[in-house]
Amino acid sequence: MSDQTFYVTTPIYYVNDAPHIGHGYTTVMGDIITRWHRQRGEDVWYLTGTDEHGQKVLRKAEANGVSPQEWVDKLVEEEWKPLLETIDVANDDFIRTTEQRHLEGSQAFWQDLHQRDAVYKGSFSGWYSVGSEEFVGDDDVADGEGDDEGFKVSTLDGSRVEHMTEENYFFRLSDYQQKLLDFYEANPTFIQPESARNEVISFVSRGLKDLSISRSTFDWGIGVPWDDKHVMYVWVEALLNYVTAIGYGSDPDRFEKIWPANIHIVGKDIARFHAVIWPAMLMAAGQPVPHQVFAHGWLLVGGQKMSKSKANGIRPDEIVGTFGSDAYRYYFARALTFGSDGSISWEDISARYHAELANGFGNLASRVAAMIGKYFDGTLPAPGARTDAETVVIDTVAEAVRDADAAIEAVAPQDALAAIWRIVDGLNGYITEQAPWKVAKEDPDGDRLATILNTTAEGLRVLAVLLNPVMPKACAALWDALGAEGALGALADQRIDAVAAWDQLPAGTTITKPPSLFPRIEVAE
Repeated sequence: MSDQTFYVTTPIYYVNDAPHIGHGYTTVMGDIITRWHRQRGEDVWYLTGTDEHGQKVLRKAEANGVSPQEWVDKLVEEEWKPLLETIDVANDDFIRTTEQRHLEGSQAFWQDLHQRDAVYKGSFSGWYSVGSEEFVGDDDVADGEGDDEGFKVSTLDGSRVEHMTEENYFFRLSDYQQKLLDFYEANPTFIQPESARNEVISFVSRGLKDLSISRSTFDWGIGVPWDDKHVMYVWVEALLNYVTAIGYGSDPDRFEKIWPANIHIVGKDIARFHAVIWPAMLMAAGQPVPHQVFAHGWLLVGGQKMSKSKANGIRPDEIVGTFGSDAYRYYFARALTFGSDGSISWEDISARYHAELANGFGNLASRVAAMIGKYFDGTLPAPGARTDAETVVIDTVAEAVRDADAAIEAVAPQDALAAIWRIVDGLNGYITEQAPWKVAKEDPDGDRLATILNTTAEGLRVLAVLLNPVMPKACAALWDALGAEGALGALADQRIDAVAAWDQLPAGTTITKPPSLFPRIEVAE
């Protein structure tokens, strides 16, 4: 196994308001992927955090009559950090761009760019979107309509733009057009999915202009190290969190062990920053480029992209409060194709909860434990001779484990869960076909009943391990009910590459009926 750390990041989220379900989606998907790699036994580092500088935050704080630092401190502690607990995220670090380590690392990176002649002073005159903290070219500006009548808006995201003229520092992005195109060709999986890759290549092929990377008309940001009249452009500063959090400029040994990142998980609307500007900055600084930028799609509610302005945003705690964090995590990993836009609804969440979790997985665990309790006094029986029916179960499990592991490697959690659910469906079908309740009546002294229930218990053991990255609370309860902690050790120590090996639960293990993993819920219409 490589000594290199498997490093996954989310974007750092812009702290101008409370988090919505889109933030939760990105963070949970990264968490599932990193938990799976931990279950493989790999050294993993999972980073998330908050982006706290920029003109939008400054204006929001002023509108609320507080300093920008007070504003971001309140939101981070009351909204953003609690989100991680709500959706049960096991991140290894949380970076804030107002932290000293980020300030020092960012200035060290800028100093490296400066020494390599990658930046120069110039003047910028053009359009700027405070809402998206983005410079917008003339070709992407149009007259606003409706509520935006009388304003200019960005055709990229519909945000209002303002015309500004100020002295800035520029990054020589134009020098990297061909270098980036060559890099994309040599590394076809760098930007995924394919739709995002095609858009990025098309954008770069049209030509790159040097990028304004500082602001000089306000001071809420990190100062340019050699010029205290300028602060870093918030997007450029934010991208640096991926290296400042792991020791850039302060701990070279740690930085070398963790960098480059294996996967930057981002929304597709910010793929360009991560797949164009960020690799160019790293190339300019002489640093390795991340292995992959994966851009997921938008969440759609009622056919529209979720947004605060449309009042169709859903807070993660609303769903978790009704269905629980495990069901929240499962739904977004199973129901949506990661990388594509996906529609969500309360009706679909409820339907999947009851059909797949309560009636599928939860009922399977309950009925197996209940039958072992009824027929074997809660003690796992030793299996007798296996038939073709057991061979089918064992083969189904082995194939599903291989397919699920490959799907996680391809950053396709929905395919991983589809593979795992073949085990759930297979075990439910196996119980129906084998009818252990009939066997108990017709052949109470034979070993067929023991074989059936031992097989299903082994299947549940496999499911507890495979689903632990997705539904850690339910799987911990199942692991406990199977008596597996005492027999096999901690759930976190079970390895994906060994999970399909059969006969791991020893005969004689005490099996208890777990509390209802997914109780039925009455959802108000």
